[in-house]
Amino acid sequence: MELLGVLEVVSSLSCGGALVIWMSIGSLSKTEAAEERAQRIMVIFCFVAAISLFGLHYSGGSVFGSFMLARVLAVVCIAVGLSATLNIKGKEVQGEPNPHQLMKARREREEE
Repeated sequence: MELLGVLEVVSSLSCGGALVIWMSIGSLSKTEAAEERAQRIMVIFCFVAAISLFGLHYSGGSVFGSFMLARVLAVVCIAVGLSATLNIKGKEVQGEPNPHQLMKARREREEE
């Protein structure tokens, strides 16, 4: 198998693996250890995808018919991989209460 074919397969598999983990991270993070393991696997997939996409770009390959898209997707994979290292479980990210907390507070006020 030629180099471009190998790079296409590796990038497709690693991007697909990262996507599946990203979509199912809620199910995979039942415990903190499982969440950390899923995050590490996702980081590995993202960086493998980035390396293979950069290799695909510099080998003259294309993604969806575009020569420039492989490099852009590689940078996106790096950004997603770096953001996957952040552990935000149980922390208030938005800085505002969610609708469930507002409804609960409203019910408590009405009962008093």
